Parts: sequence; structure tokens; C-alpha cells
Amino acid sequence: MVTIARDSLLTLEAYSKIRKTSRAEAIAHRRLRTVHLGEHVTLQFEDEQTVRRQIQEMLLIEKIFDEDGIQSEIDAYAPLIPDGTNWKATMLIEYPDPHERKRELARLIGIEDRLFVEVEGDKRVYAIADEDLDRENDEKTSSVHFVRFELTKPMREAVRAGAAVKIGCDHTNYPAHVMVPPETLASLAGDLR
Repeated sequence: MVTIARDSLLTLEAYSKIRKTSRAEAIAHRRLRTVHLGEHVTLQFEDEQTVRRQIQEMLLIEKIFDEDGIQSEIDAYAPLIPDGTNWKATMLIEYPDPHERKRELARLIGIEDRLFVEVEGDKRVYAIADEDLDRENDEKTSSVHFVRFELTKPMREAVRAGAAVKIGCDHTNYPAHVMVPPETLASLAGDLR
């Protein structure tokens, strides 16, 4: 597993000094790696940069400065870093109205298992979801899931060579698909080897 070394993180003081000035760049990077699937599902593809920022934010917000606490944050977020054979994403199901959200989360049980990536000329690869813990029950799914798309070597090579990629969902209650924009795909291709 790819990880972030403890000594590569900034101290709370150092991070606090650059936090505001680096925010616009972090938002732009996150936006570049975001894919909207229909009106209500967003996939935010993680990489070392997004995970590093999240760890730094948690350390600052929670005022964590002891070695065990820092390592605990690294251990919690490092599994979100792609390892060269996959893409990893945070999946957000977003309905602003709380009543609609409650209704739709009940209708969308299992949606995280129906997400797919389709590399041009190849078969669909379905998401492996929520490896850390189950995020749904018999009544509803969660509004946040963590998903991994494991790509074969030929798929990875095709993406790096410029093949188009479609991301979709074939859940009965949320059928949707979208072609990944070229600039986003270029960033995601950098995760593969």
C-alpha cells in the first residue's frame, strides 16, 4: 500500500502558515479530479495530494501533535491513495432537501456496488466499495462511500495511451453515465503504472 511518511508532513505551525495560500490550489486540484454522475452522485478521485491535504487538515482541526495521533490519521487516510493499479474515490450522494435525501437513500441501497468504469474497447469494471466498513443497512445506504476500481494492465496501458473512459452507474433507481473529461482523465492517468 502507498502511504505518507510521518516525517513528510508539516508541523501544525508550518501547515497553519501555508493553509490559506495553498487553499485555492488544493480546491482546483480536487475539482480537476471530480466527476459528477448525474445530478446527485459525485466521485472525488483521491491521490497522494488530496489525502495529504486531508491528513494535514485533520491534524490541524483536531490539534493532533502526538506521534500516535499523527500515525492514526495517516493509517486512517492512507488506504485512499491509489497504488498504481487502481483508482480510488470518495462517492457522495447529495440531495439538499433532508426529506428527499432520506427517501432517495432508501431507494439507492446497493448503489455503491453498481458504479463502473469502462475503458474504451474493454469491459466494465465495477467498484469495490467500503472495504473498511459497511455503510448501509436494510433501511438505507450512506450518503458517503469509498470505492476502488481495479484496472487490468491492458486497461491501464490504454488509459495512459489516451483511451476514452466512461464512468457510470447501472443501479435500477439511478441509471447514469458520463465520459470522463480529457483534463480529468489526464490527471487520473497519472495514478496508473
